[in-house]
Amino acid sequence: MGISIGLVGLGAFGSAFAELFKAHPLVDRVALCDREPSRVQAFAAKESWRDKFNPNDAYASLDDICRSDVDALVIITQHWLHAPQCVQALQAGKHVYSAVPLITIPDSDETLDWCDRLVQTVRRTGLSYMYGETTYYRPETMFCRRKAAEGAFGDFVHAEGEYFHDVDEYGCCLRHVRENRFGSVAGREWQELRAQYLARGIKEGPMHYPTHSTSGPVCVMNAHAVKVTAYGFGNRNSDPYFDDAAFSNETAFYRMSNGATVRICEHREIAGSIDDEHETFRVLGTRGTFVNGEWKQKQPGVQFGPTPLIRHKPTLDEMRDPLPPDVLAAFRAINPNSDFYGGHGGSHAYLVNEFVDAIAHDRTPAINVWEAVRYMAMGAVAHKSALRDGETLDVPDWGDAPG
Repeated sequence: MGISIGLVGLGAFGSAFAELFKAHPLVDRVALCDREPSRVQAFAAKESWRDKFNPNDAYASLDDICRSDVDALVIITQHWLHAPQCVQALQAGKHVYSAVPLITIPDSDETLDWCDRLVQTVRRTGLSYMYGETTYYRPETMFCRRKAAEGAFGDFVHAEGEYFHDVDEYGCCLRHVRENRFGSVAGREWQELRAQYLARGIKEGPMHYPTHSTSGPVCVMNAHAVKVTAYGFGNRNSDPYFDDAAFSNETAFYRMSNGATVRICEHREIAGSIDDEHETFRVLGTRGTFVNGEWKQKQPGVQFGPTPLIRHKPTLDEMRDPLPPDVLAAFRAINPNSDFYGGHGGSHAYLVNEFVDAIAHDRTPAINVWEAVRYMAMGAVAHKSALRDGETLDVPDWGDAPG
């Protein structure tokens, strides 16, 4: 017996996931929801969707689909809406998958409040929440988690995560993304809310969307941030893109619960990156290290004394965890001539499978709410530290997932 899924938000990013959710063997029924009817119609008109989509399962609002009888909602709407919509869906009795970020608003304290509300809602309802963080299922991250489970890193010493994404990066221009976003119904509403924050003197920063860079070190080391010191770089050429931002670049230094240190960079005004790695992480341990796609390890069994490192650059297939054969076949059938794993390092297929499998088998998803708030809190408190010129601040934590 499969499950029913409601897809909420069918814009560019939501559409990139729709075919994968529909194709999953454990999904029997798909409902569609978007405030702009043409987006729903684009999928409803497809012959290939008639096996799992009924025209009666088309909705124009979150309120309407929350009143339906679907088991779970996949929320891929605008980022400032995610946390409130996820809380609403959970309260309506739905399991929830949320696109990243958990929420992006200029006020760090408000962000932390939403983290707390989301955790408390999951606890109170007993329902599942999964955070769609793509870095968690990049091949490099899966490889490093396996090495960590083996104890191959030894003791963790230091890790780094970074998201170098210039506002005018060729191929993914954030300036154009914002223009398109503001042109939508939700985007026009957001501009009014944004003006209210500015009127209160509250400005945002790139650390309010930190999870591509924070999630790698956190999930590999299985540790959370305890303290942070951060600094910001403010735009100096009057670029209107940064009118509402206190900083265009932010860099943070953390002490972790396992005693390791972590450096995180969230930069939006930068020419290029380090070693052409725009979105990556590094983890260094006393016995093993993963840097720039290469695994380096001390000789097993040698405790003291000089020995050459074992070095290996694993392939993508070596780094990836295997997907269940029936799931792999279903995803491959969508378009055999394309990369069926999807975008962001091939993480999309894994995110879809993890959520669907967790709901179908009544288990807590890997990227659960307790994991998600750890990624977000690191950024929210880092921004507060940067506003205070590097004051060291405590990072809150909500504990581990039950069980």
